[in-house]
Amino acid sequence: MSIQNQTKLNIGLFGFGVVGESLYKVLEQTPTLNAHISKVCIKHPEKLRNAPASLFTTDAETLLNDPNINVIIELIDDSDAAYSIVTRALTSRKAVISANKKLIAEHIEELIGLQRQYNVPLLYEAACCASIPVIRNLEEYYDNDLLQGISGIVNGSTNYILTKVFREKKTFADALLEAQLEGFAESNPALDIEGTDAVNKLSILLAHAYGVIVHPQSLLHNGIQQLKAEDAAFAKEKGYEIKLVARAKKLQNGKIAAFVLPQFVVGEDQLYTVNNEYNGVVIESSLADKQFFYGKGAGGFPTASAVLSDLSALRYNYGYEYKKLSNNNTAAITSDFHLKVCISFKDLLQVPHDSFERIIEWSSNENRCHVTGIIHCSELVNSKWWKQPDVSIIVYPNGIIENYRPGKTNAGVNLELAEQLV
Repeated sequence: MSIQNQTKLNIGLFGFGVVGESLYKVLEQTPTLNAHISKVCIKHPEKLRNAPASLFTTDAETLLNDPNINVIIELIDDSDAAYSIVTRALTSRKAVISANKKLIAEHIEELIGLQRQYNVPLLYEAACCASIPVIRNLEEYYDNDLLQGISGIVNGSTNYILTKVFREKKTFADALLEAQLEGFAESNPALDIEGTDAVNKLSILLAHAYGVIVHPQSLLHNGIQQLKAEDAAFAKEKGYEIKLVARAKKLQNGKIAAFVLPQFVVGEDQLYTVNNEYNGVVIESSLADKQFFYGKGAGGFPTASAVLSDLSALRYNYGYEYKKLSNNNTAAITSDFHLKVCISFKDLLQVPHDSFERIIEWSSNENRCHVTGIIHCSELVNSKWWKQPDVSIIVYPNGIIENYRPGKTNAGVNLELAEQLV
C-alpha cells in the first residue's frame, strides 16, 4: 500500500526501550512531520513508562490488524519475534521501519522479495550505524563499479569499551558494565563483544554496496573479547590504536574480501580518532578517493534520528531499489587472499606456526608472545585455533594482500616484501 499523499503517518510501534522512548519524545517535538504513534506494543506491561497508559498494549494483533495504522516501526531486540512482526506487516501492505540488524542480515533476501511482491517499503537505516546515513548513500550514490572499499567502526558498544579500556585504563568488565548502563550495549552483550552485531551490519552493507547477499555467519569475524592489555601496549609501541573494524574491499578479480576483525589503525586514518560510542565509515571510490562518515553509533536519540529520517523518507514513498542486485551483478565473497596479522598468545603450542605463509616479526616477554606474519584467509575461515580465549588476532593497516607469492631466498623469506609490509 502506497502511503504517498496520505495526510498522516499513523504508527504502530513495537518496543518502548531506550530507542522507542526516544522516538516517542522526538515525535512529540516534531509536529511538522505529521506522524503520530497510534499504539505501542510492549512485552512487560508492569514497567513504568513516560507516556500515557492508554497508548500501550501487549497484543500485537491490535497494531497489525488496525487498518488506520499505515507504518509499523519495529524496535525490539528479539529477532525471531521481529521477523514475525515485519513479515506480517509487509504482507498486510504496511510500510515498515526496523532497527533489527540481525533480522535484516539473516533474512534480507526474503524481505526484499516481500517488498517487491506487496509493493511496500522496508527501511532500516538505524540497523547499521545509527545516526550515520550510510545505507542510503551506498544505495543511491556509489555505483558498484566505482566503489572500491568500505571500512568502518560500526559497533558503538565495542568502540566505547575499547576507548575506556585502552585510553582510560578501566577493566574490561567495568567498561562493559558502563556501556550497558549508558544504553550502548545490547541486552545480550555477547552480540557486541564477539563481533556478531558488527558482522550483521557488514552483511547488510554488502547488499547495498555490492549487491552481494551473504549470511553474516559465513563471513570471517571475531570481536574484542580476546584482546589483552599486552595487545594495547604492543599497539602503542607501534603508534597504533586497536579498533574493531568491518572491512570490505573489491579485489582486482572483481571478488569481494570481507571480514570483521580487530585492526591496528594508524594516526592518519580517519578511524583513528573515532572513540567512545561513535561510529565512523570510510568509503573508497575509484574516482572520489576516500569519503568519511562520522556520528554516534549507539544510544537512544542517535538511533531514533535514523528512524525519524526513514519516517520522513516515507512521506515521498521512498524505498530501496536494490539496483545492484538487479543489474546482472556477478560480485561474490571470496576467501582467496592473504592478510598481514599480529597473533598474540600465551602458550607457544596454542598457535600452529605452519599456518603462516611467512613470519615477519616475533616478540615475547614473560606474559605474552606477538607474532607478525602473512596468513591466507582460508586458513582462518577453516580453523578455530585463533578463537581460543588466550589467542588474539589483529589485522595490520592495509592488511589485505592480493596475489601474494613468496620469494625464494636461502631463509625461505621474501625479504623485499617483508620490508615493504613492516
